[in-house]
Amino acid sequence: MNHPSLLDACFKKYVKNLIQWLPDGVTSVDLDLLHRLNLLHYYNKEQNDPTLTRYFHVVDSGDKITLVNEEFVIWIVPDKIEEKAVTYTLIAINKNDNLHLELAFVTSGIYNNSKLVLRILEKYLFEIQTTEDFLSKISS
Repeated sequence: MNHPSLLDACFKKYVKNLIQWLPDGVTSVDLDLLHRLNLLHYYNKEQNDPTLTRYFHVVDSGDKITLVNEEFVIWIVPDKIEEKAVTYTLIAINKNDNLHLELAFVTSGIYNNSKLVLRILEKYLFEIQTTEDFLSKISS
């Protein structure tokens, strides 16, 4: 699924009722999460992880950026809460022309910078893909 109007409709459906789609809620990025994802030194230019390369079509709609490929749809949404800049990132699996919202995370304060948001996104995509591959393997 990669038609912009369908993607936007899915986004609105998910955002309207995040509790239903993500019972565990939206993950807040903090020091503990960075440690768990091995991203405490995400700014290290010496660190090169070749597994973290993916290609996406980019759709900029003004209020959000949508990244789409054959495996994932990602919405990156800047917002302000009490005059504080935050960025919400929602990740959906794009499988068989069906979207399934997998997780969402929010960055704010010192954690709200594009490089860190993208590194966290890549780590989550890798985890999701690994899990999906495993589930596919055991179900066949």
